[in-house]
Amino acid sequence: MKKVGYLGPEATFTHIAVESVFKQITSHPYRTIPSCIDGVTDREVDYAVVPLENALEGSVNLTLDYLIHEKRLPIVGEIVLPIRQHFMVHPKYIDEWQNVEGVYSHPHAIAQCHKFLHDTFRNKPLHEVTSTAYAAKHVYEKEDEKIGAIANEFAAKKYGLQIVKKDVHDYDHNTTRFLILNQENAPLEQTLLEHNGYKTTLMITLSENPAGALHRVLSAFSWRNLNLSKIESRPMKTGLGNYFFIIDIEQKLDDVLIPGAIAEIEALGCGVTLLGSYPYYIIK
Repeated sequence: MKKVGYLGPEATFTHIAVESVFKQITSHPYRTIPSCIDGVTDREVDYAVVPLENALEGSVNLTLDYLIHEKRLPIVGEIVLPIRQHFMVHPKYIDEWQNVEGVYSHPHAIAQCHKFLHDTFRNKPLHEVTSTAYAAKHVYEKEDEKIGAIANEFAAKKYGLQIVKKDVHDYDHNTTRFLILNQENAPLEQTLLEHNGYKTTLMITLSENPAGALHRVLSAFSWRNLNLSKIESRPMKTGLGNYFFIIDIEQKLDDVLIPGAIAEIEALGCGVTLLGSYPYYIIK
């Protein structure tokens, strides 16, 4: 039976993404995003599911940088998951939840719930941890401490906490994209859902004479009517001003249009790397 690794512990949003898409597959939590990706390269698991981008907080740079600079694994799928954040405490503090002495959560979750935290716990310390599920687990294990966590409903149930304030995020239309990675670039099997479409992701490095280079790169997609859903720059880590670009194309890799765009971009002296052409799944 195949295995899938995810950013743990159990009941993270990444775990929810795995449970939403995969069936009849063993899942294994990892403590960090790099260790999850390493799990695939070390053949401990067949797939890794890691967060890539949040609609409110932007890209998860650790995922992108580790994937580009350390372990170049093919992208074989994407999961788009709605994010709902709740405030929870140990059951013994239900009636005193507004008097907690600290709040634990992932940095992105803390940022997503700024208004609630500012209005309710303005002078209380906010503790950043590796995941929202870890925050819930910590609050449960420290039952003698009057503390709270921001996490999802799955985490509250998993770790025996009581949700005392639902939907504490600032904006309702919040989603996170998760990448599915596989060493062999094998197509996804054993999925619960029909995919919602395909994407192709490229990494592009500009030529040594970059004046107008990005404009010419984008023109290669434009005149072919290839729709780009994202373009993002990240440092090459070789010096100031040196960047690579990640581009998402809203189309499966074909035999003509995308290869033609790649050939045109390479003719400009730019480097192009195909990171994956894959189905995506939108969870309701």
